[in-house]
Amino acid sequence: MSLYKNLFKQTLIYGLATVLPRMISFMLNPLYVDRLPKQEFADVSIVFAWLVFFNVILSYGMETAFFRFYNKQENKSSVISTASVSIFWSSISFLFLALVFRDALSTWSKINVEYVTYSIWILVLDALVIIPFSRLRAEKKPMTYAIIKIGNVALNLLLNLFFLVFLPEIATSNPDGFFNTIYFENFQVGYIFVSGLIASLSTFVILSPDYFKIDWKFDFKLWKQMMQYGLPILIAGTAFAINEHFDKILLDWMNVSKEDIGAYAACYKIGMFMVLFRTAYTLGIEPFFFSHATNENAPQTYATITKYFVIFGSFICFFVIAFIDLLKYPLVPKAIYWDAIKVVPLIVVANFFLGIYTNLSVWYKLIDKTKIGAYISIVGAFVTLSLNYLLIPKMSYYGSAVATLAAYGTMMIISYKMGQKKYPIPYDINKILSYLGVTILFSAVSFYIPYVRESYPIRIALSGIFLYFIYYNEKETLLKIINRKSK
Repeated sequence: MSLYKNLFKQTLIYGLATVLPRMISFMLNPLYVDRLPKQEFADVSIVFAWLVFFNVILSYGMETAFFRFYNKQENKSSVISTASVSIFWSSISFLFLALVFRDALSTWSKINVEYVTYSIWILVLDALVIIPFSRLRAEKKPMTYAIIKIGNVALNLLLNLFFLVFLPEIATSNPDGFFNTIYFENFQVGYIFVSGLIASLSTFVILSPDYFKIDWKFDFKLWKQMMQYGLPILIAGTAFAINEHFDKILLDWMNVSKEDIGAYAACYKIGMFMVLFRTAYTLGIEPFFFSHATNENAPQTYATITKYFVIFGSFICFFVIAFIDLLKYPLVPKAIYWDAIKVVPLIVVANFFLGIYTNLSVWYKLIDKTKIGAYISIVGAFVTLSLNYLLIPKMSYYGSAVATLAAYGTMMIISYKMGQKKYPIPYDINKILSYLGVTILFSAVSFYIPYVRESYPIRIALSGIFLYFIYYNEKETLLKIINRKSK
């Protein structure tokens, strides 16, 4: 029992360390919308997309390889030292080369060279703490891990608030004071990257003592094994980055206006409701999947869990889409951004499909065929790139939203079809499809029919019908739970 209690405690802490930073980052969206013109919001979004992409490259699967070999090798100090030395020198090499060629990178990426410089330093500082963070997890120090992770994002949020909201007011009210010396007009985007840089530097300073504790010995044979293990992780991570973020870069490359990209990126964030639900669920349920893998009724358990994920996800999906005209006020507070609100239904449903795919992907993890996940992600990336290339010239950013939906839908279907052949799970397909069908139908009616979209009573009524539909289909289970509690 103590084993499961400890597992639950660590899962909860690591879950908070992952979900809370996402929530705090989510809070930055309305701040940026309020303080930035659309073209500058586009600049920030494009640079952030590149940051995600290069974060994957600079980690090159070493984090996952570290956990694998730390638990496998008897000489754990050798694993720590080899991984740390590898990340350190690859990061320093990238820093040197990127700074030397930053003007060329700026020209190639069409990003201001100043933002490129900030991004290079942020990337390197974040890469240098990969193994120290991994070591905290490996040595079962979840509280320290969570405090530093959450502290990083909280500091970033506070610095953004200070630089974008308070500093201009302080500098204006006291022109001869100290704060006026660090205030520059029309430098909002720069302050965003300065905030990120300070937060990353603070985290590195806290974790840098790890580099003084290692013996700096490099086991080349072990490193080769770790690299071979990490390569599929790098490929899968790159494919995921393409699916999740590369659309903003492609929109810029294909000469969509910065105003349109900014509006798209801001409204895209509303889909984060489904992302937060998916992330919290995944962190909590994956340990359960593996702990029940040897149970005789495991496939039935997985099927039931997936069905209830679809139930909860369906209602969240419908609620966000049906009440988007309320949610847009706190999340995207400027009306000039709302011309891209039409992408929200596609992005929310796309993230819902990705959540279902995450559930379905349990089969290849249980049979130790994780490479299949990389292959499926590559297929998704191919769909993303192909459809963006075909649709952006005709549909602008709406084409990117369609591509995202198609990519995640394709990954979901492939995983289901392959999984039923390799590790059959008795999913209640009829009910799952009925929930998906009702979600898409009610969402479409609520969003695309003007009379319904303008009537809150009708949308509230549809919510009630949806809940009754769920109750009608699941009343036997619900009544069992109620009767069990009453006893």
